[in-house]
Amino acid sequence: MVNAAAHVEVRAQALGVFRPNDVQPAARPGDPLADAACALIASRQNVSPKRLVEPGPDEAQLERLFAAAAAAPDHGQLLPWKFVIVPQAKRSLVAEAFALALIDRDPGATLVQIEAAREKAYRSPLLMLAVLRLVSEREPEIPNVERTVSLGCAVQNVLLASHAMGFGAGLTSGRAINAVRMRTLFGLGADEQAVCFVNIGTVSKSIAARVRPSPDQFVTSLCGVRSIESASPRQAK
Repeated sequence: MVNAAAHVEVRAQALGVFRPNDVQPAARPGDPLADAACALIASRQNVSPKRLVEPGPDEAQLERLFAAAAAAPDHGQLLPWKFVIVPQAKRSLVAEAFALALIDRDPGATLVQIEAAREKAYRSPLLMLAVLRLVSEREPEIPNVERTVSLGCAVQNVLLASHAMGFGAGLTSGRAINAVRMRTLFGLGADEQAVCFVNIGTVSKSIAARVRPSPDQFVTSLCGVRSIESASPRQAK
């Protein structure tokens, strides 16, 4: 059982009470802080933007969220991703991009469907786009799969830090996210790909957590059924 003091301590660390560059001692097995951190991670769940209301993160909290993102692994230190915040004053532009993207792919869309597309831009107090920078002639070294992992870790760090602060957060995507209208609005280059919107706010209504997969569903062990020598390039087709 994770005690309350340890839970407060891990929340305090996530909130930035400890400076990011401070070297913290490694937790030992059974350490209450490690237990609290694992409990915090396990208790996080995706929250639909429809259930997110004000208040969202303030300026200081937002800075801490991005400090958490910056802790993501980054092979080659390329920083192959970015977050683009959509302030309230610009939500109407995103709403129109959603609506026009729908009309572009479905000219027969109804007014109700078009309005529902617009409404996506207004759901959460904090809305930002996560963008991946792909391999290009300008920067070919690190493959896209590693860049994607880096962005995924940055996004997860933001989600976990939001949860530690008491906020709910969820990811949304959809067919409009890389439509020409949306790409133009966000000024994405040819080597950039919009991956998802990150939505953060206060949870208005809690629902039951989804059933998580058990480790035996996604963990295996290298069995070494065949020797390395037997898997020659000539045999592998």
